[in-house]
Amino acid sequence: MDLLEEYRRATFFFESGDPLGAARLLEPIVEAEPHNAAVRQLLARAYFNSAQLAGAEAQLRALIEHDPSDHYAHHVLGRTLERAGRFREALPHLRLAAAMKQHADYTEAVHRVEEWLGKSEGHLT
Repeated sequence: MDLLEEYRRATFFFESGDPLGAARLLEPIVEAEPHNAAVRQLLARAYFNSAQLAGAEAQLRALIEHDPSDHYAHHVLGRTLERAGRFREALPHLRLAAAMKQHADYTEAVHRVEEWLGKSEGHLT
């Protein structure tokens, strides 16, 4: 298998709106090259975009374990946990990403989750 060619095909599938097809192509590449962050990140995004949240979470946690300063991996992990309804777990990753890099998407995600948590806590009292 030509890994570079498969990665290019997976990127094309992903960019064409087929995250499931991209994930199928990327899974064996990650197995063959487990330390390739670019491939693992694209696989995490493909999982996220196809609502395979457990798969996305696993890939993102592996990226963060390898490089704790990866702000994008923290952001997408936070978004994955948010999408799964795990807001309390999401917030620290979202805040960390926003602290590491000034980006409107990062700030908006923090505010969105903080607002949701504030509303849910207000209903509990």
